[in-house]
Amino acid sequence: MAAEQNERIKETVQKERKRLLHFIRKRVDNVDDAEDILQDVFYQFTQYLRVGTEVDSITGWLFAVTRNRITDWFRKKREDNFSDIQFKSDDGQDTLFLSDILSDNSPGADAPMVRKLTMEAIMEALGELPEEQRYVFLQHEVEGKSFKEISKATGVSVNTLLSRKRYAVLYLRERLADLYNEFLNS
Repeated sequence: MAAEQNERIKETVQKERKRLLHFIRKRVDNVDDAEDILQDVFYQFTQYLRVGTEVDSITGWLFAVTRNRITDWFRKKREDNFSDIQFKSDDGQDTLFLSDILSDNSPGADAPMVRKLTMEAIMEALGELPEEQRYVFLQHEVEGKSFKEISKATGVSVNTLLSRKRYAVLYLRERLADLYNEFLNS
């Protein structure tokens, strides 16, 4: 039984590693952090198989876990506040703050933070979708699978899948409308 589990884990890692890492790297800039997240996902997958939990759609499950790990990573990651970093002048008399030294008012200077906030909002909104809608949305939009392929894999009719995706898109549009409008007005 352990040999079968090990073989299944090995096959899954070989098959899904590249796609999962690409998925993570689109959201996480740091290569080392992306690798850490990927290792966490495969560790959790291994634990689930060892306990004997069956996963219906391994790919869907892996992407859901990966999304959650990315969200956790963003929550744990703390940015240094400029106001907390201080420097002494050469004569030791004046205290300078990093924000005084590195003032950056150029357009796009806040792009990494905007990307981070946007990704957090999207991940949170995706997490609020019912599982069936989230699965279809991710399979179609992230995985690039056709509705026929999803239907064949799940046994759910194409019309039902189309309906689920439509509801997911409507919810995401409504949920993310404020964020979208904020970007338009800034």
